[in-house]
Amino acid sequence: MPYDVVMRTLGEVPYQETWEKMRTFTEQRTPETCDEIWCLSHPPVFTQGQAGKPEHLINPGDIEVVQTDRGGQVTYHGPGQLILYFLIDLKRLNQSIRCLVDKIEEGVINMLKADHINAHRIDKAPGVYVDAAKICSLGLRVKRGCTYHGLALNVNMDLTPFSRINPCGFKNLDVCQTSSLGGAQTLTEARDRLIAQLLPLFGYNHPRSNGGTL
Repeated sequence: MPYDVVMRTLGEVPYQETWEKMRTFTEQRTPETCDEIWCLSHPPVFTQGQAGKPEHLINPGDIEVVQTDRGGQVTYHGPGQLILYFLIDLKRLNQSIRCLVDKIEEGVINMLKADHINAHRIDKAPGVYVDAAKICSLGLRVKRGCTYHGLALNVNMDLTPFSRINPCGFKNLDVCQTSSLGGAQTLTEARDRLIAQLLPLFGYNHPRSNGGTL
């Protein structure tokens, strides 16, 4: 294949519609289908993972709650948050899901380190943290050996909706964002810098942009 990953920049798109397109892509892909990474943001929405417990939805109020099929508990998506969805054939990349998660976290940590933000992992709590505050959530689904869903990096957003939930199932978990820590101020800046960290870690050599359509 001339390219081993297709990059799509989609802007702000509804969660439900994007989730359905991820599932359709995964169900219909063949061994020859290029992997894709979708870069986007969502309007305000709470998403509840497969293991999600209702008690972690404290007061959703007027924000929609979607029961989804990714791993993990409840999280919040909204404008100013960078979403990367990874539609990846694990077998072709010769990766386990654990290895892929490790590389995603490593890419985020390296991006933040370049801005002198000391980020880290926490055992048994996927994602990336700065001190005790979560800056990046992570949840994937594997179907037919291929992944979908991905990461959510807080960049420059209203963080108050996180107070309506127990983020990722952790009571009183603080959240933070790059713009308040001297890091990326815009989604475009965060996207370009994070993709530059992730592609070599994944082993992609020939990324191709395919615009903003699905």
